[in-house]
Amino acid sequence: MVSESRETPVWCMIYDDLEYNEEADIFANQMKNVKALSPYEIFNANCEAGNDKELLIKGLVESYELKILPSAGVGGICAVGALENIYDKYGYDVLDRVLRLIIMTWEGEQKSFSANMMNGVARLLNSFGDELKETTFKEKLGVVSVKDITKNAKERRPGSLGFAEAMLVVYNKRMKPGLQWSKLYSVKASGGGKKKENKEYDEDAEVEQDAS
Repeated sequence: MVSESRETPVWCMIYDDLEYNEEADIFANQMKNVKALSPYEIFNANCEAGNDKELLIKGLVESYELKILPSAGVGGICAVGALENIYDKYGYDVLDRVLRLIIMTWEGEQKSFSANMMNGVARLLNSFGDELKETTFKEKLGVVSVKDITKNAKERRPGSLGFAEAMLVVYNKRMKPGLQWSKLYSVKASGGGKKKENKEYDEDAEVEQDAS
């Protein structure tokens, strides 16, 4: 109809008698291959489809009285890709600890939930485990603004590793002995969930302004 010609074939797939969750699953896992969808849209569709991973992440975020949002806003997290990356790479428990530690330290400040910040905290927790004391982290990092951490991180190196380094500098200040820097680069992710097969998430490609 648009081209006013029968010489313009269009491939069309029609589904009959689908349940609502089946429609949502098709939307999330098929339509993303033919048109650009935001991570938030894909995440929401997977929740509607009843997929376990997304529902677990959503429930965890909401347990801290936060919401997953399509764009930056007070009381919410829009870095959906980072949430999924941490879950996939480090597991549910590390994601839980990342959220708790950030909330304890910066009291829900919007920029503290950026992708680089959350991935940076996850790197620290994965590298040092219980050696990193949450009370010490809160006391030392809580007096440093997210803006200053972001500035120092960018001066060190791009991506979440720069954030992890910037936070480790503050954490180790006046501590003897401090946490060993070598562990930050040598400890590998333990793995938590199944990686997405259709797209690799590159946490170091995130930038401070992009929280999605």
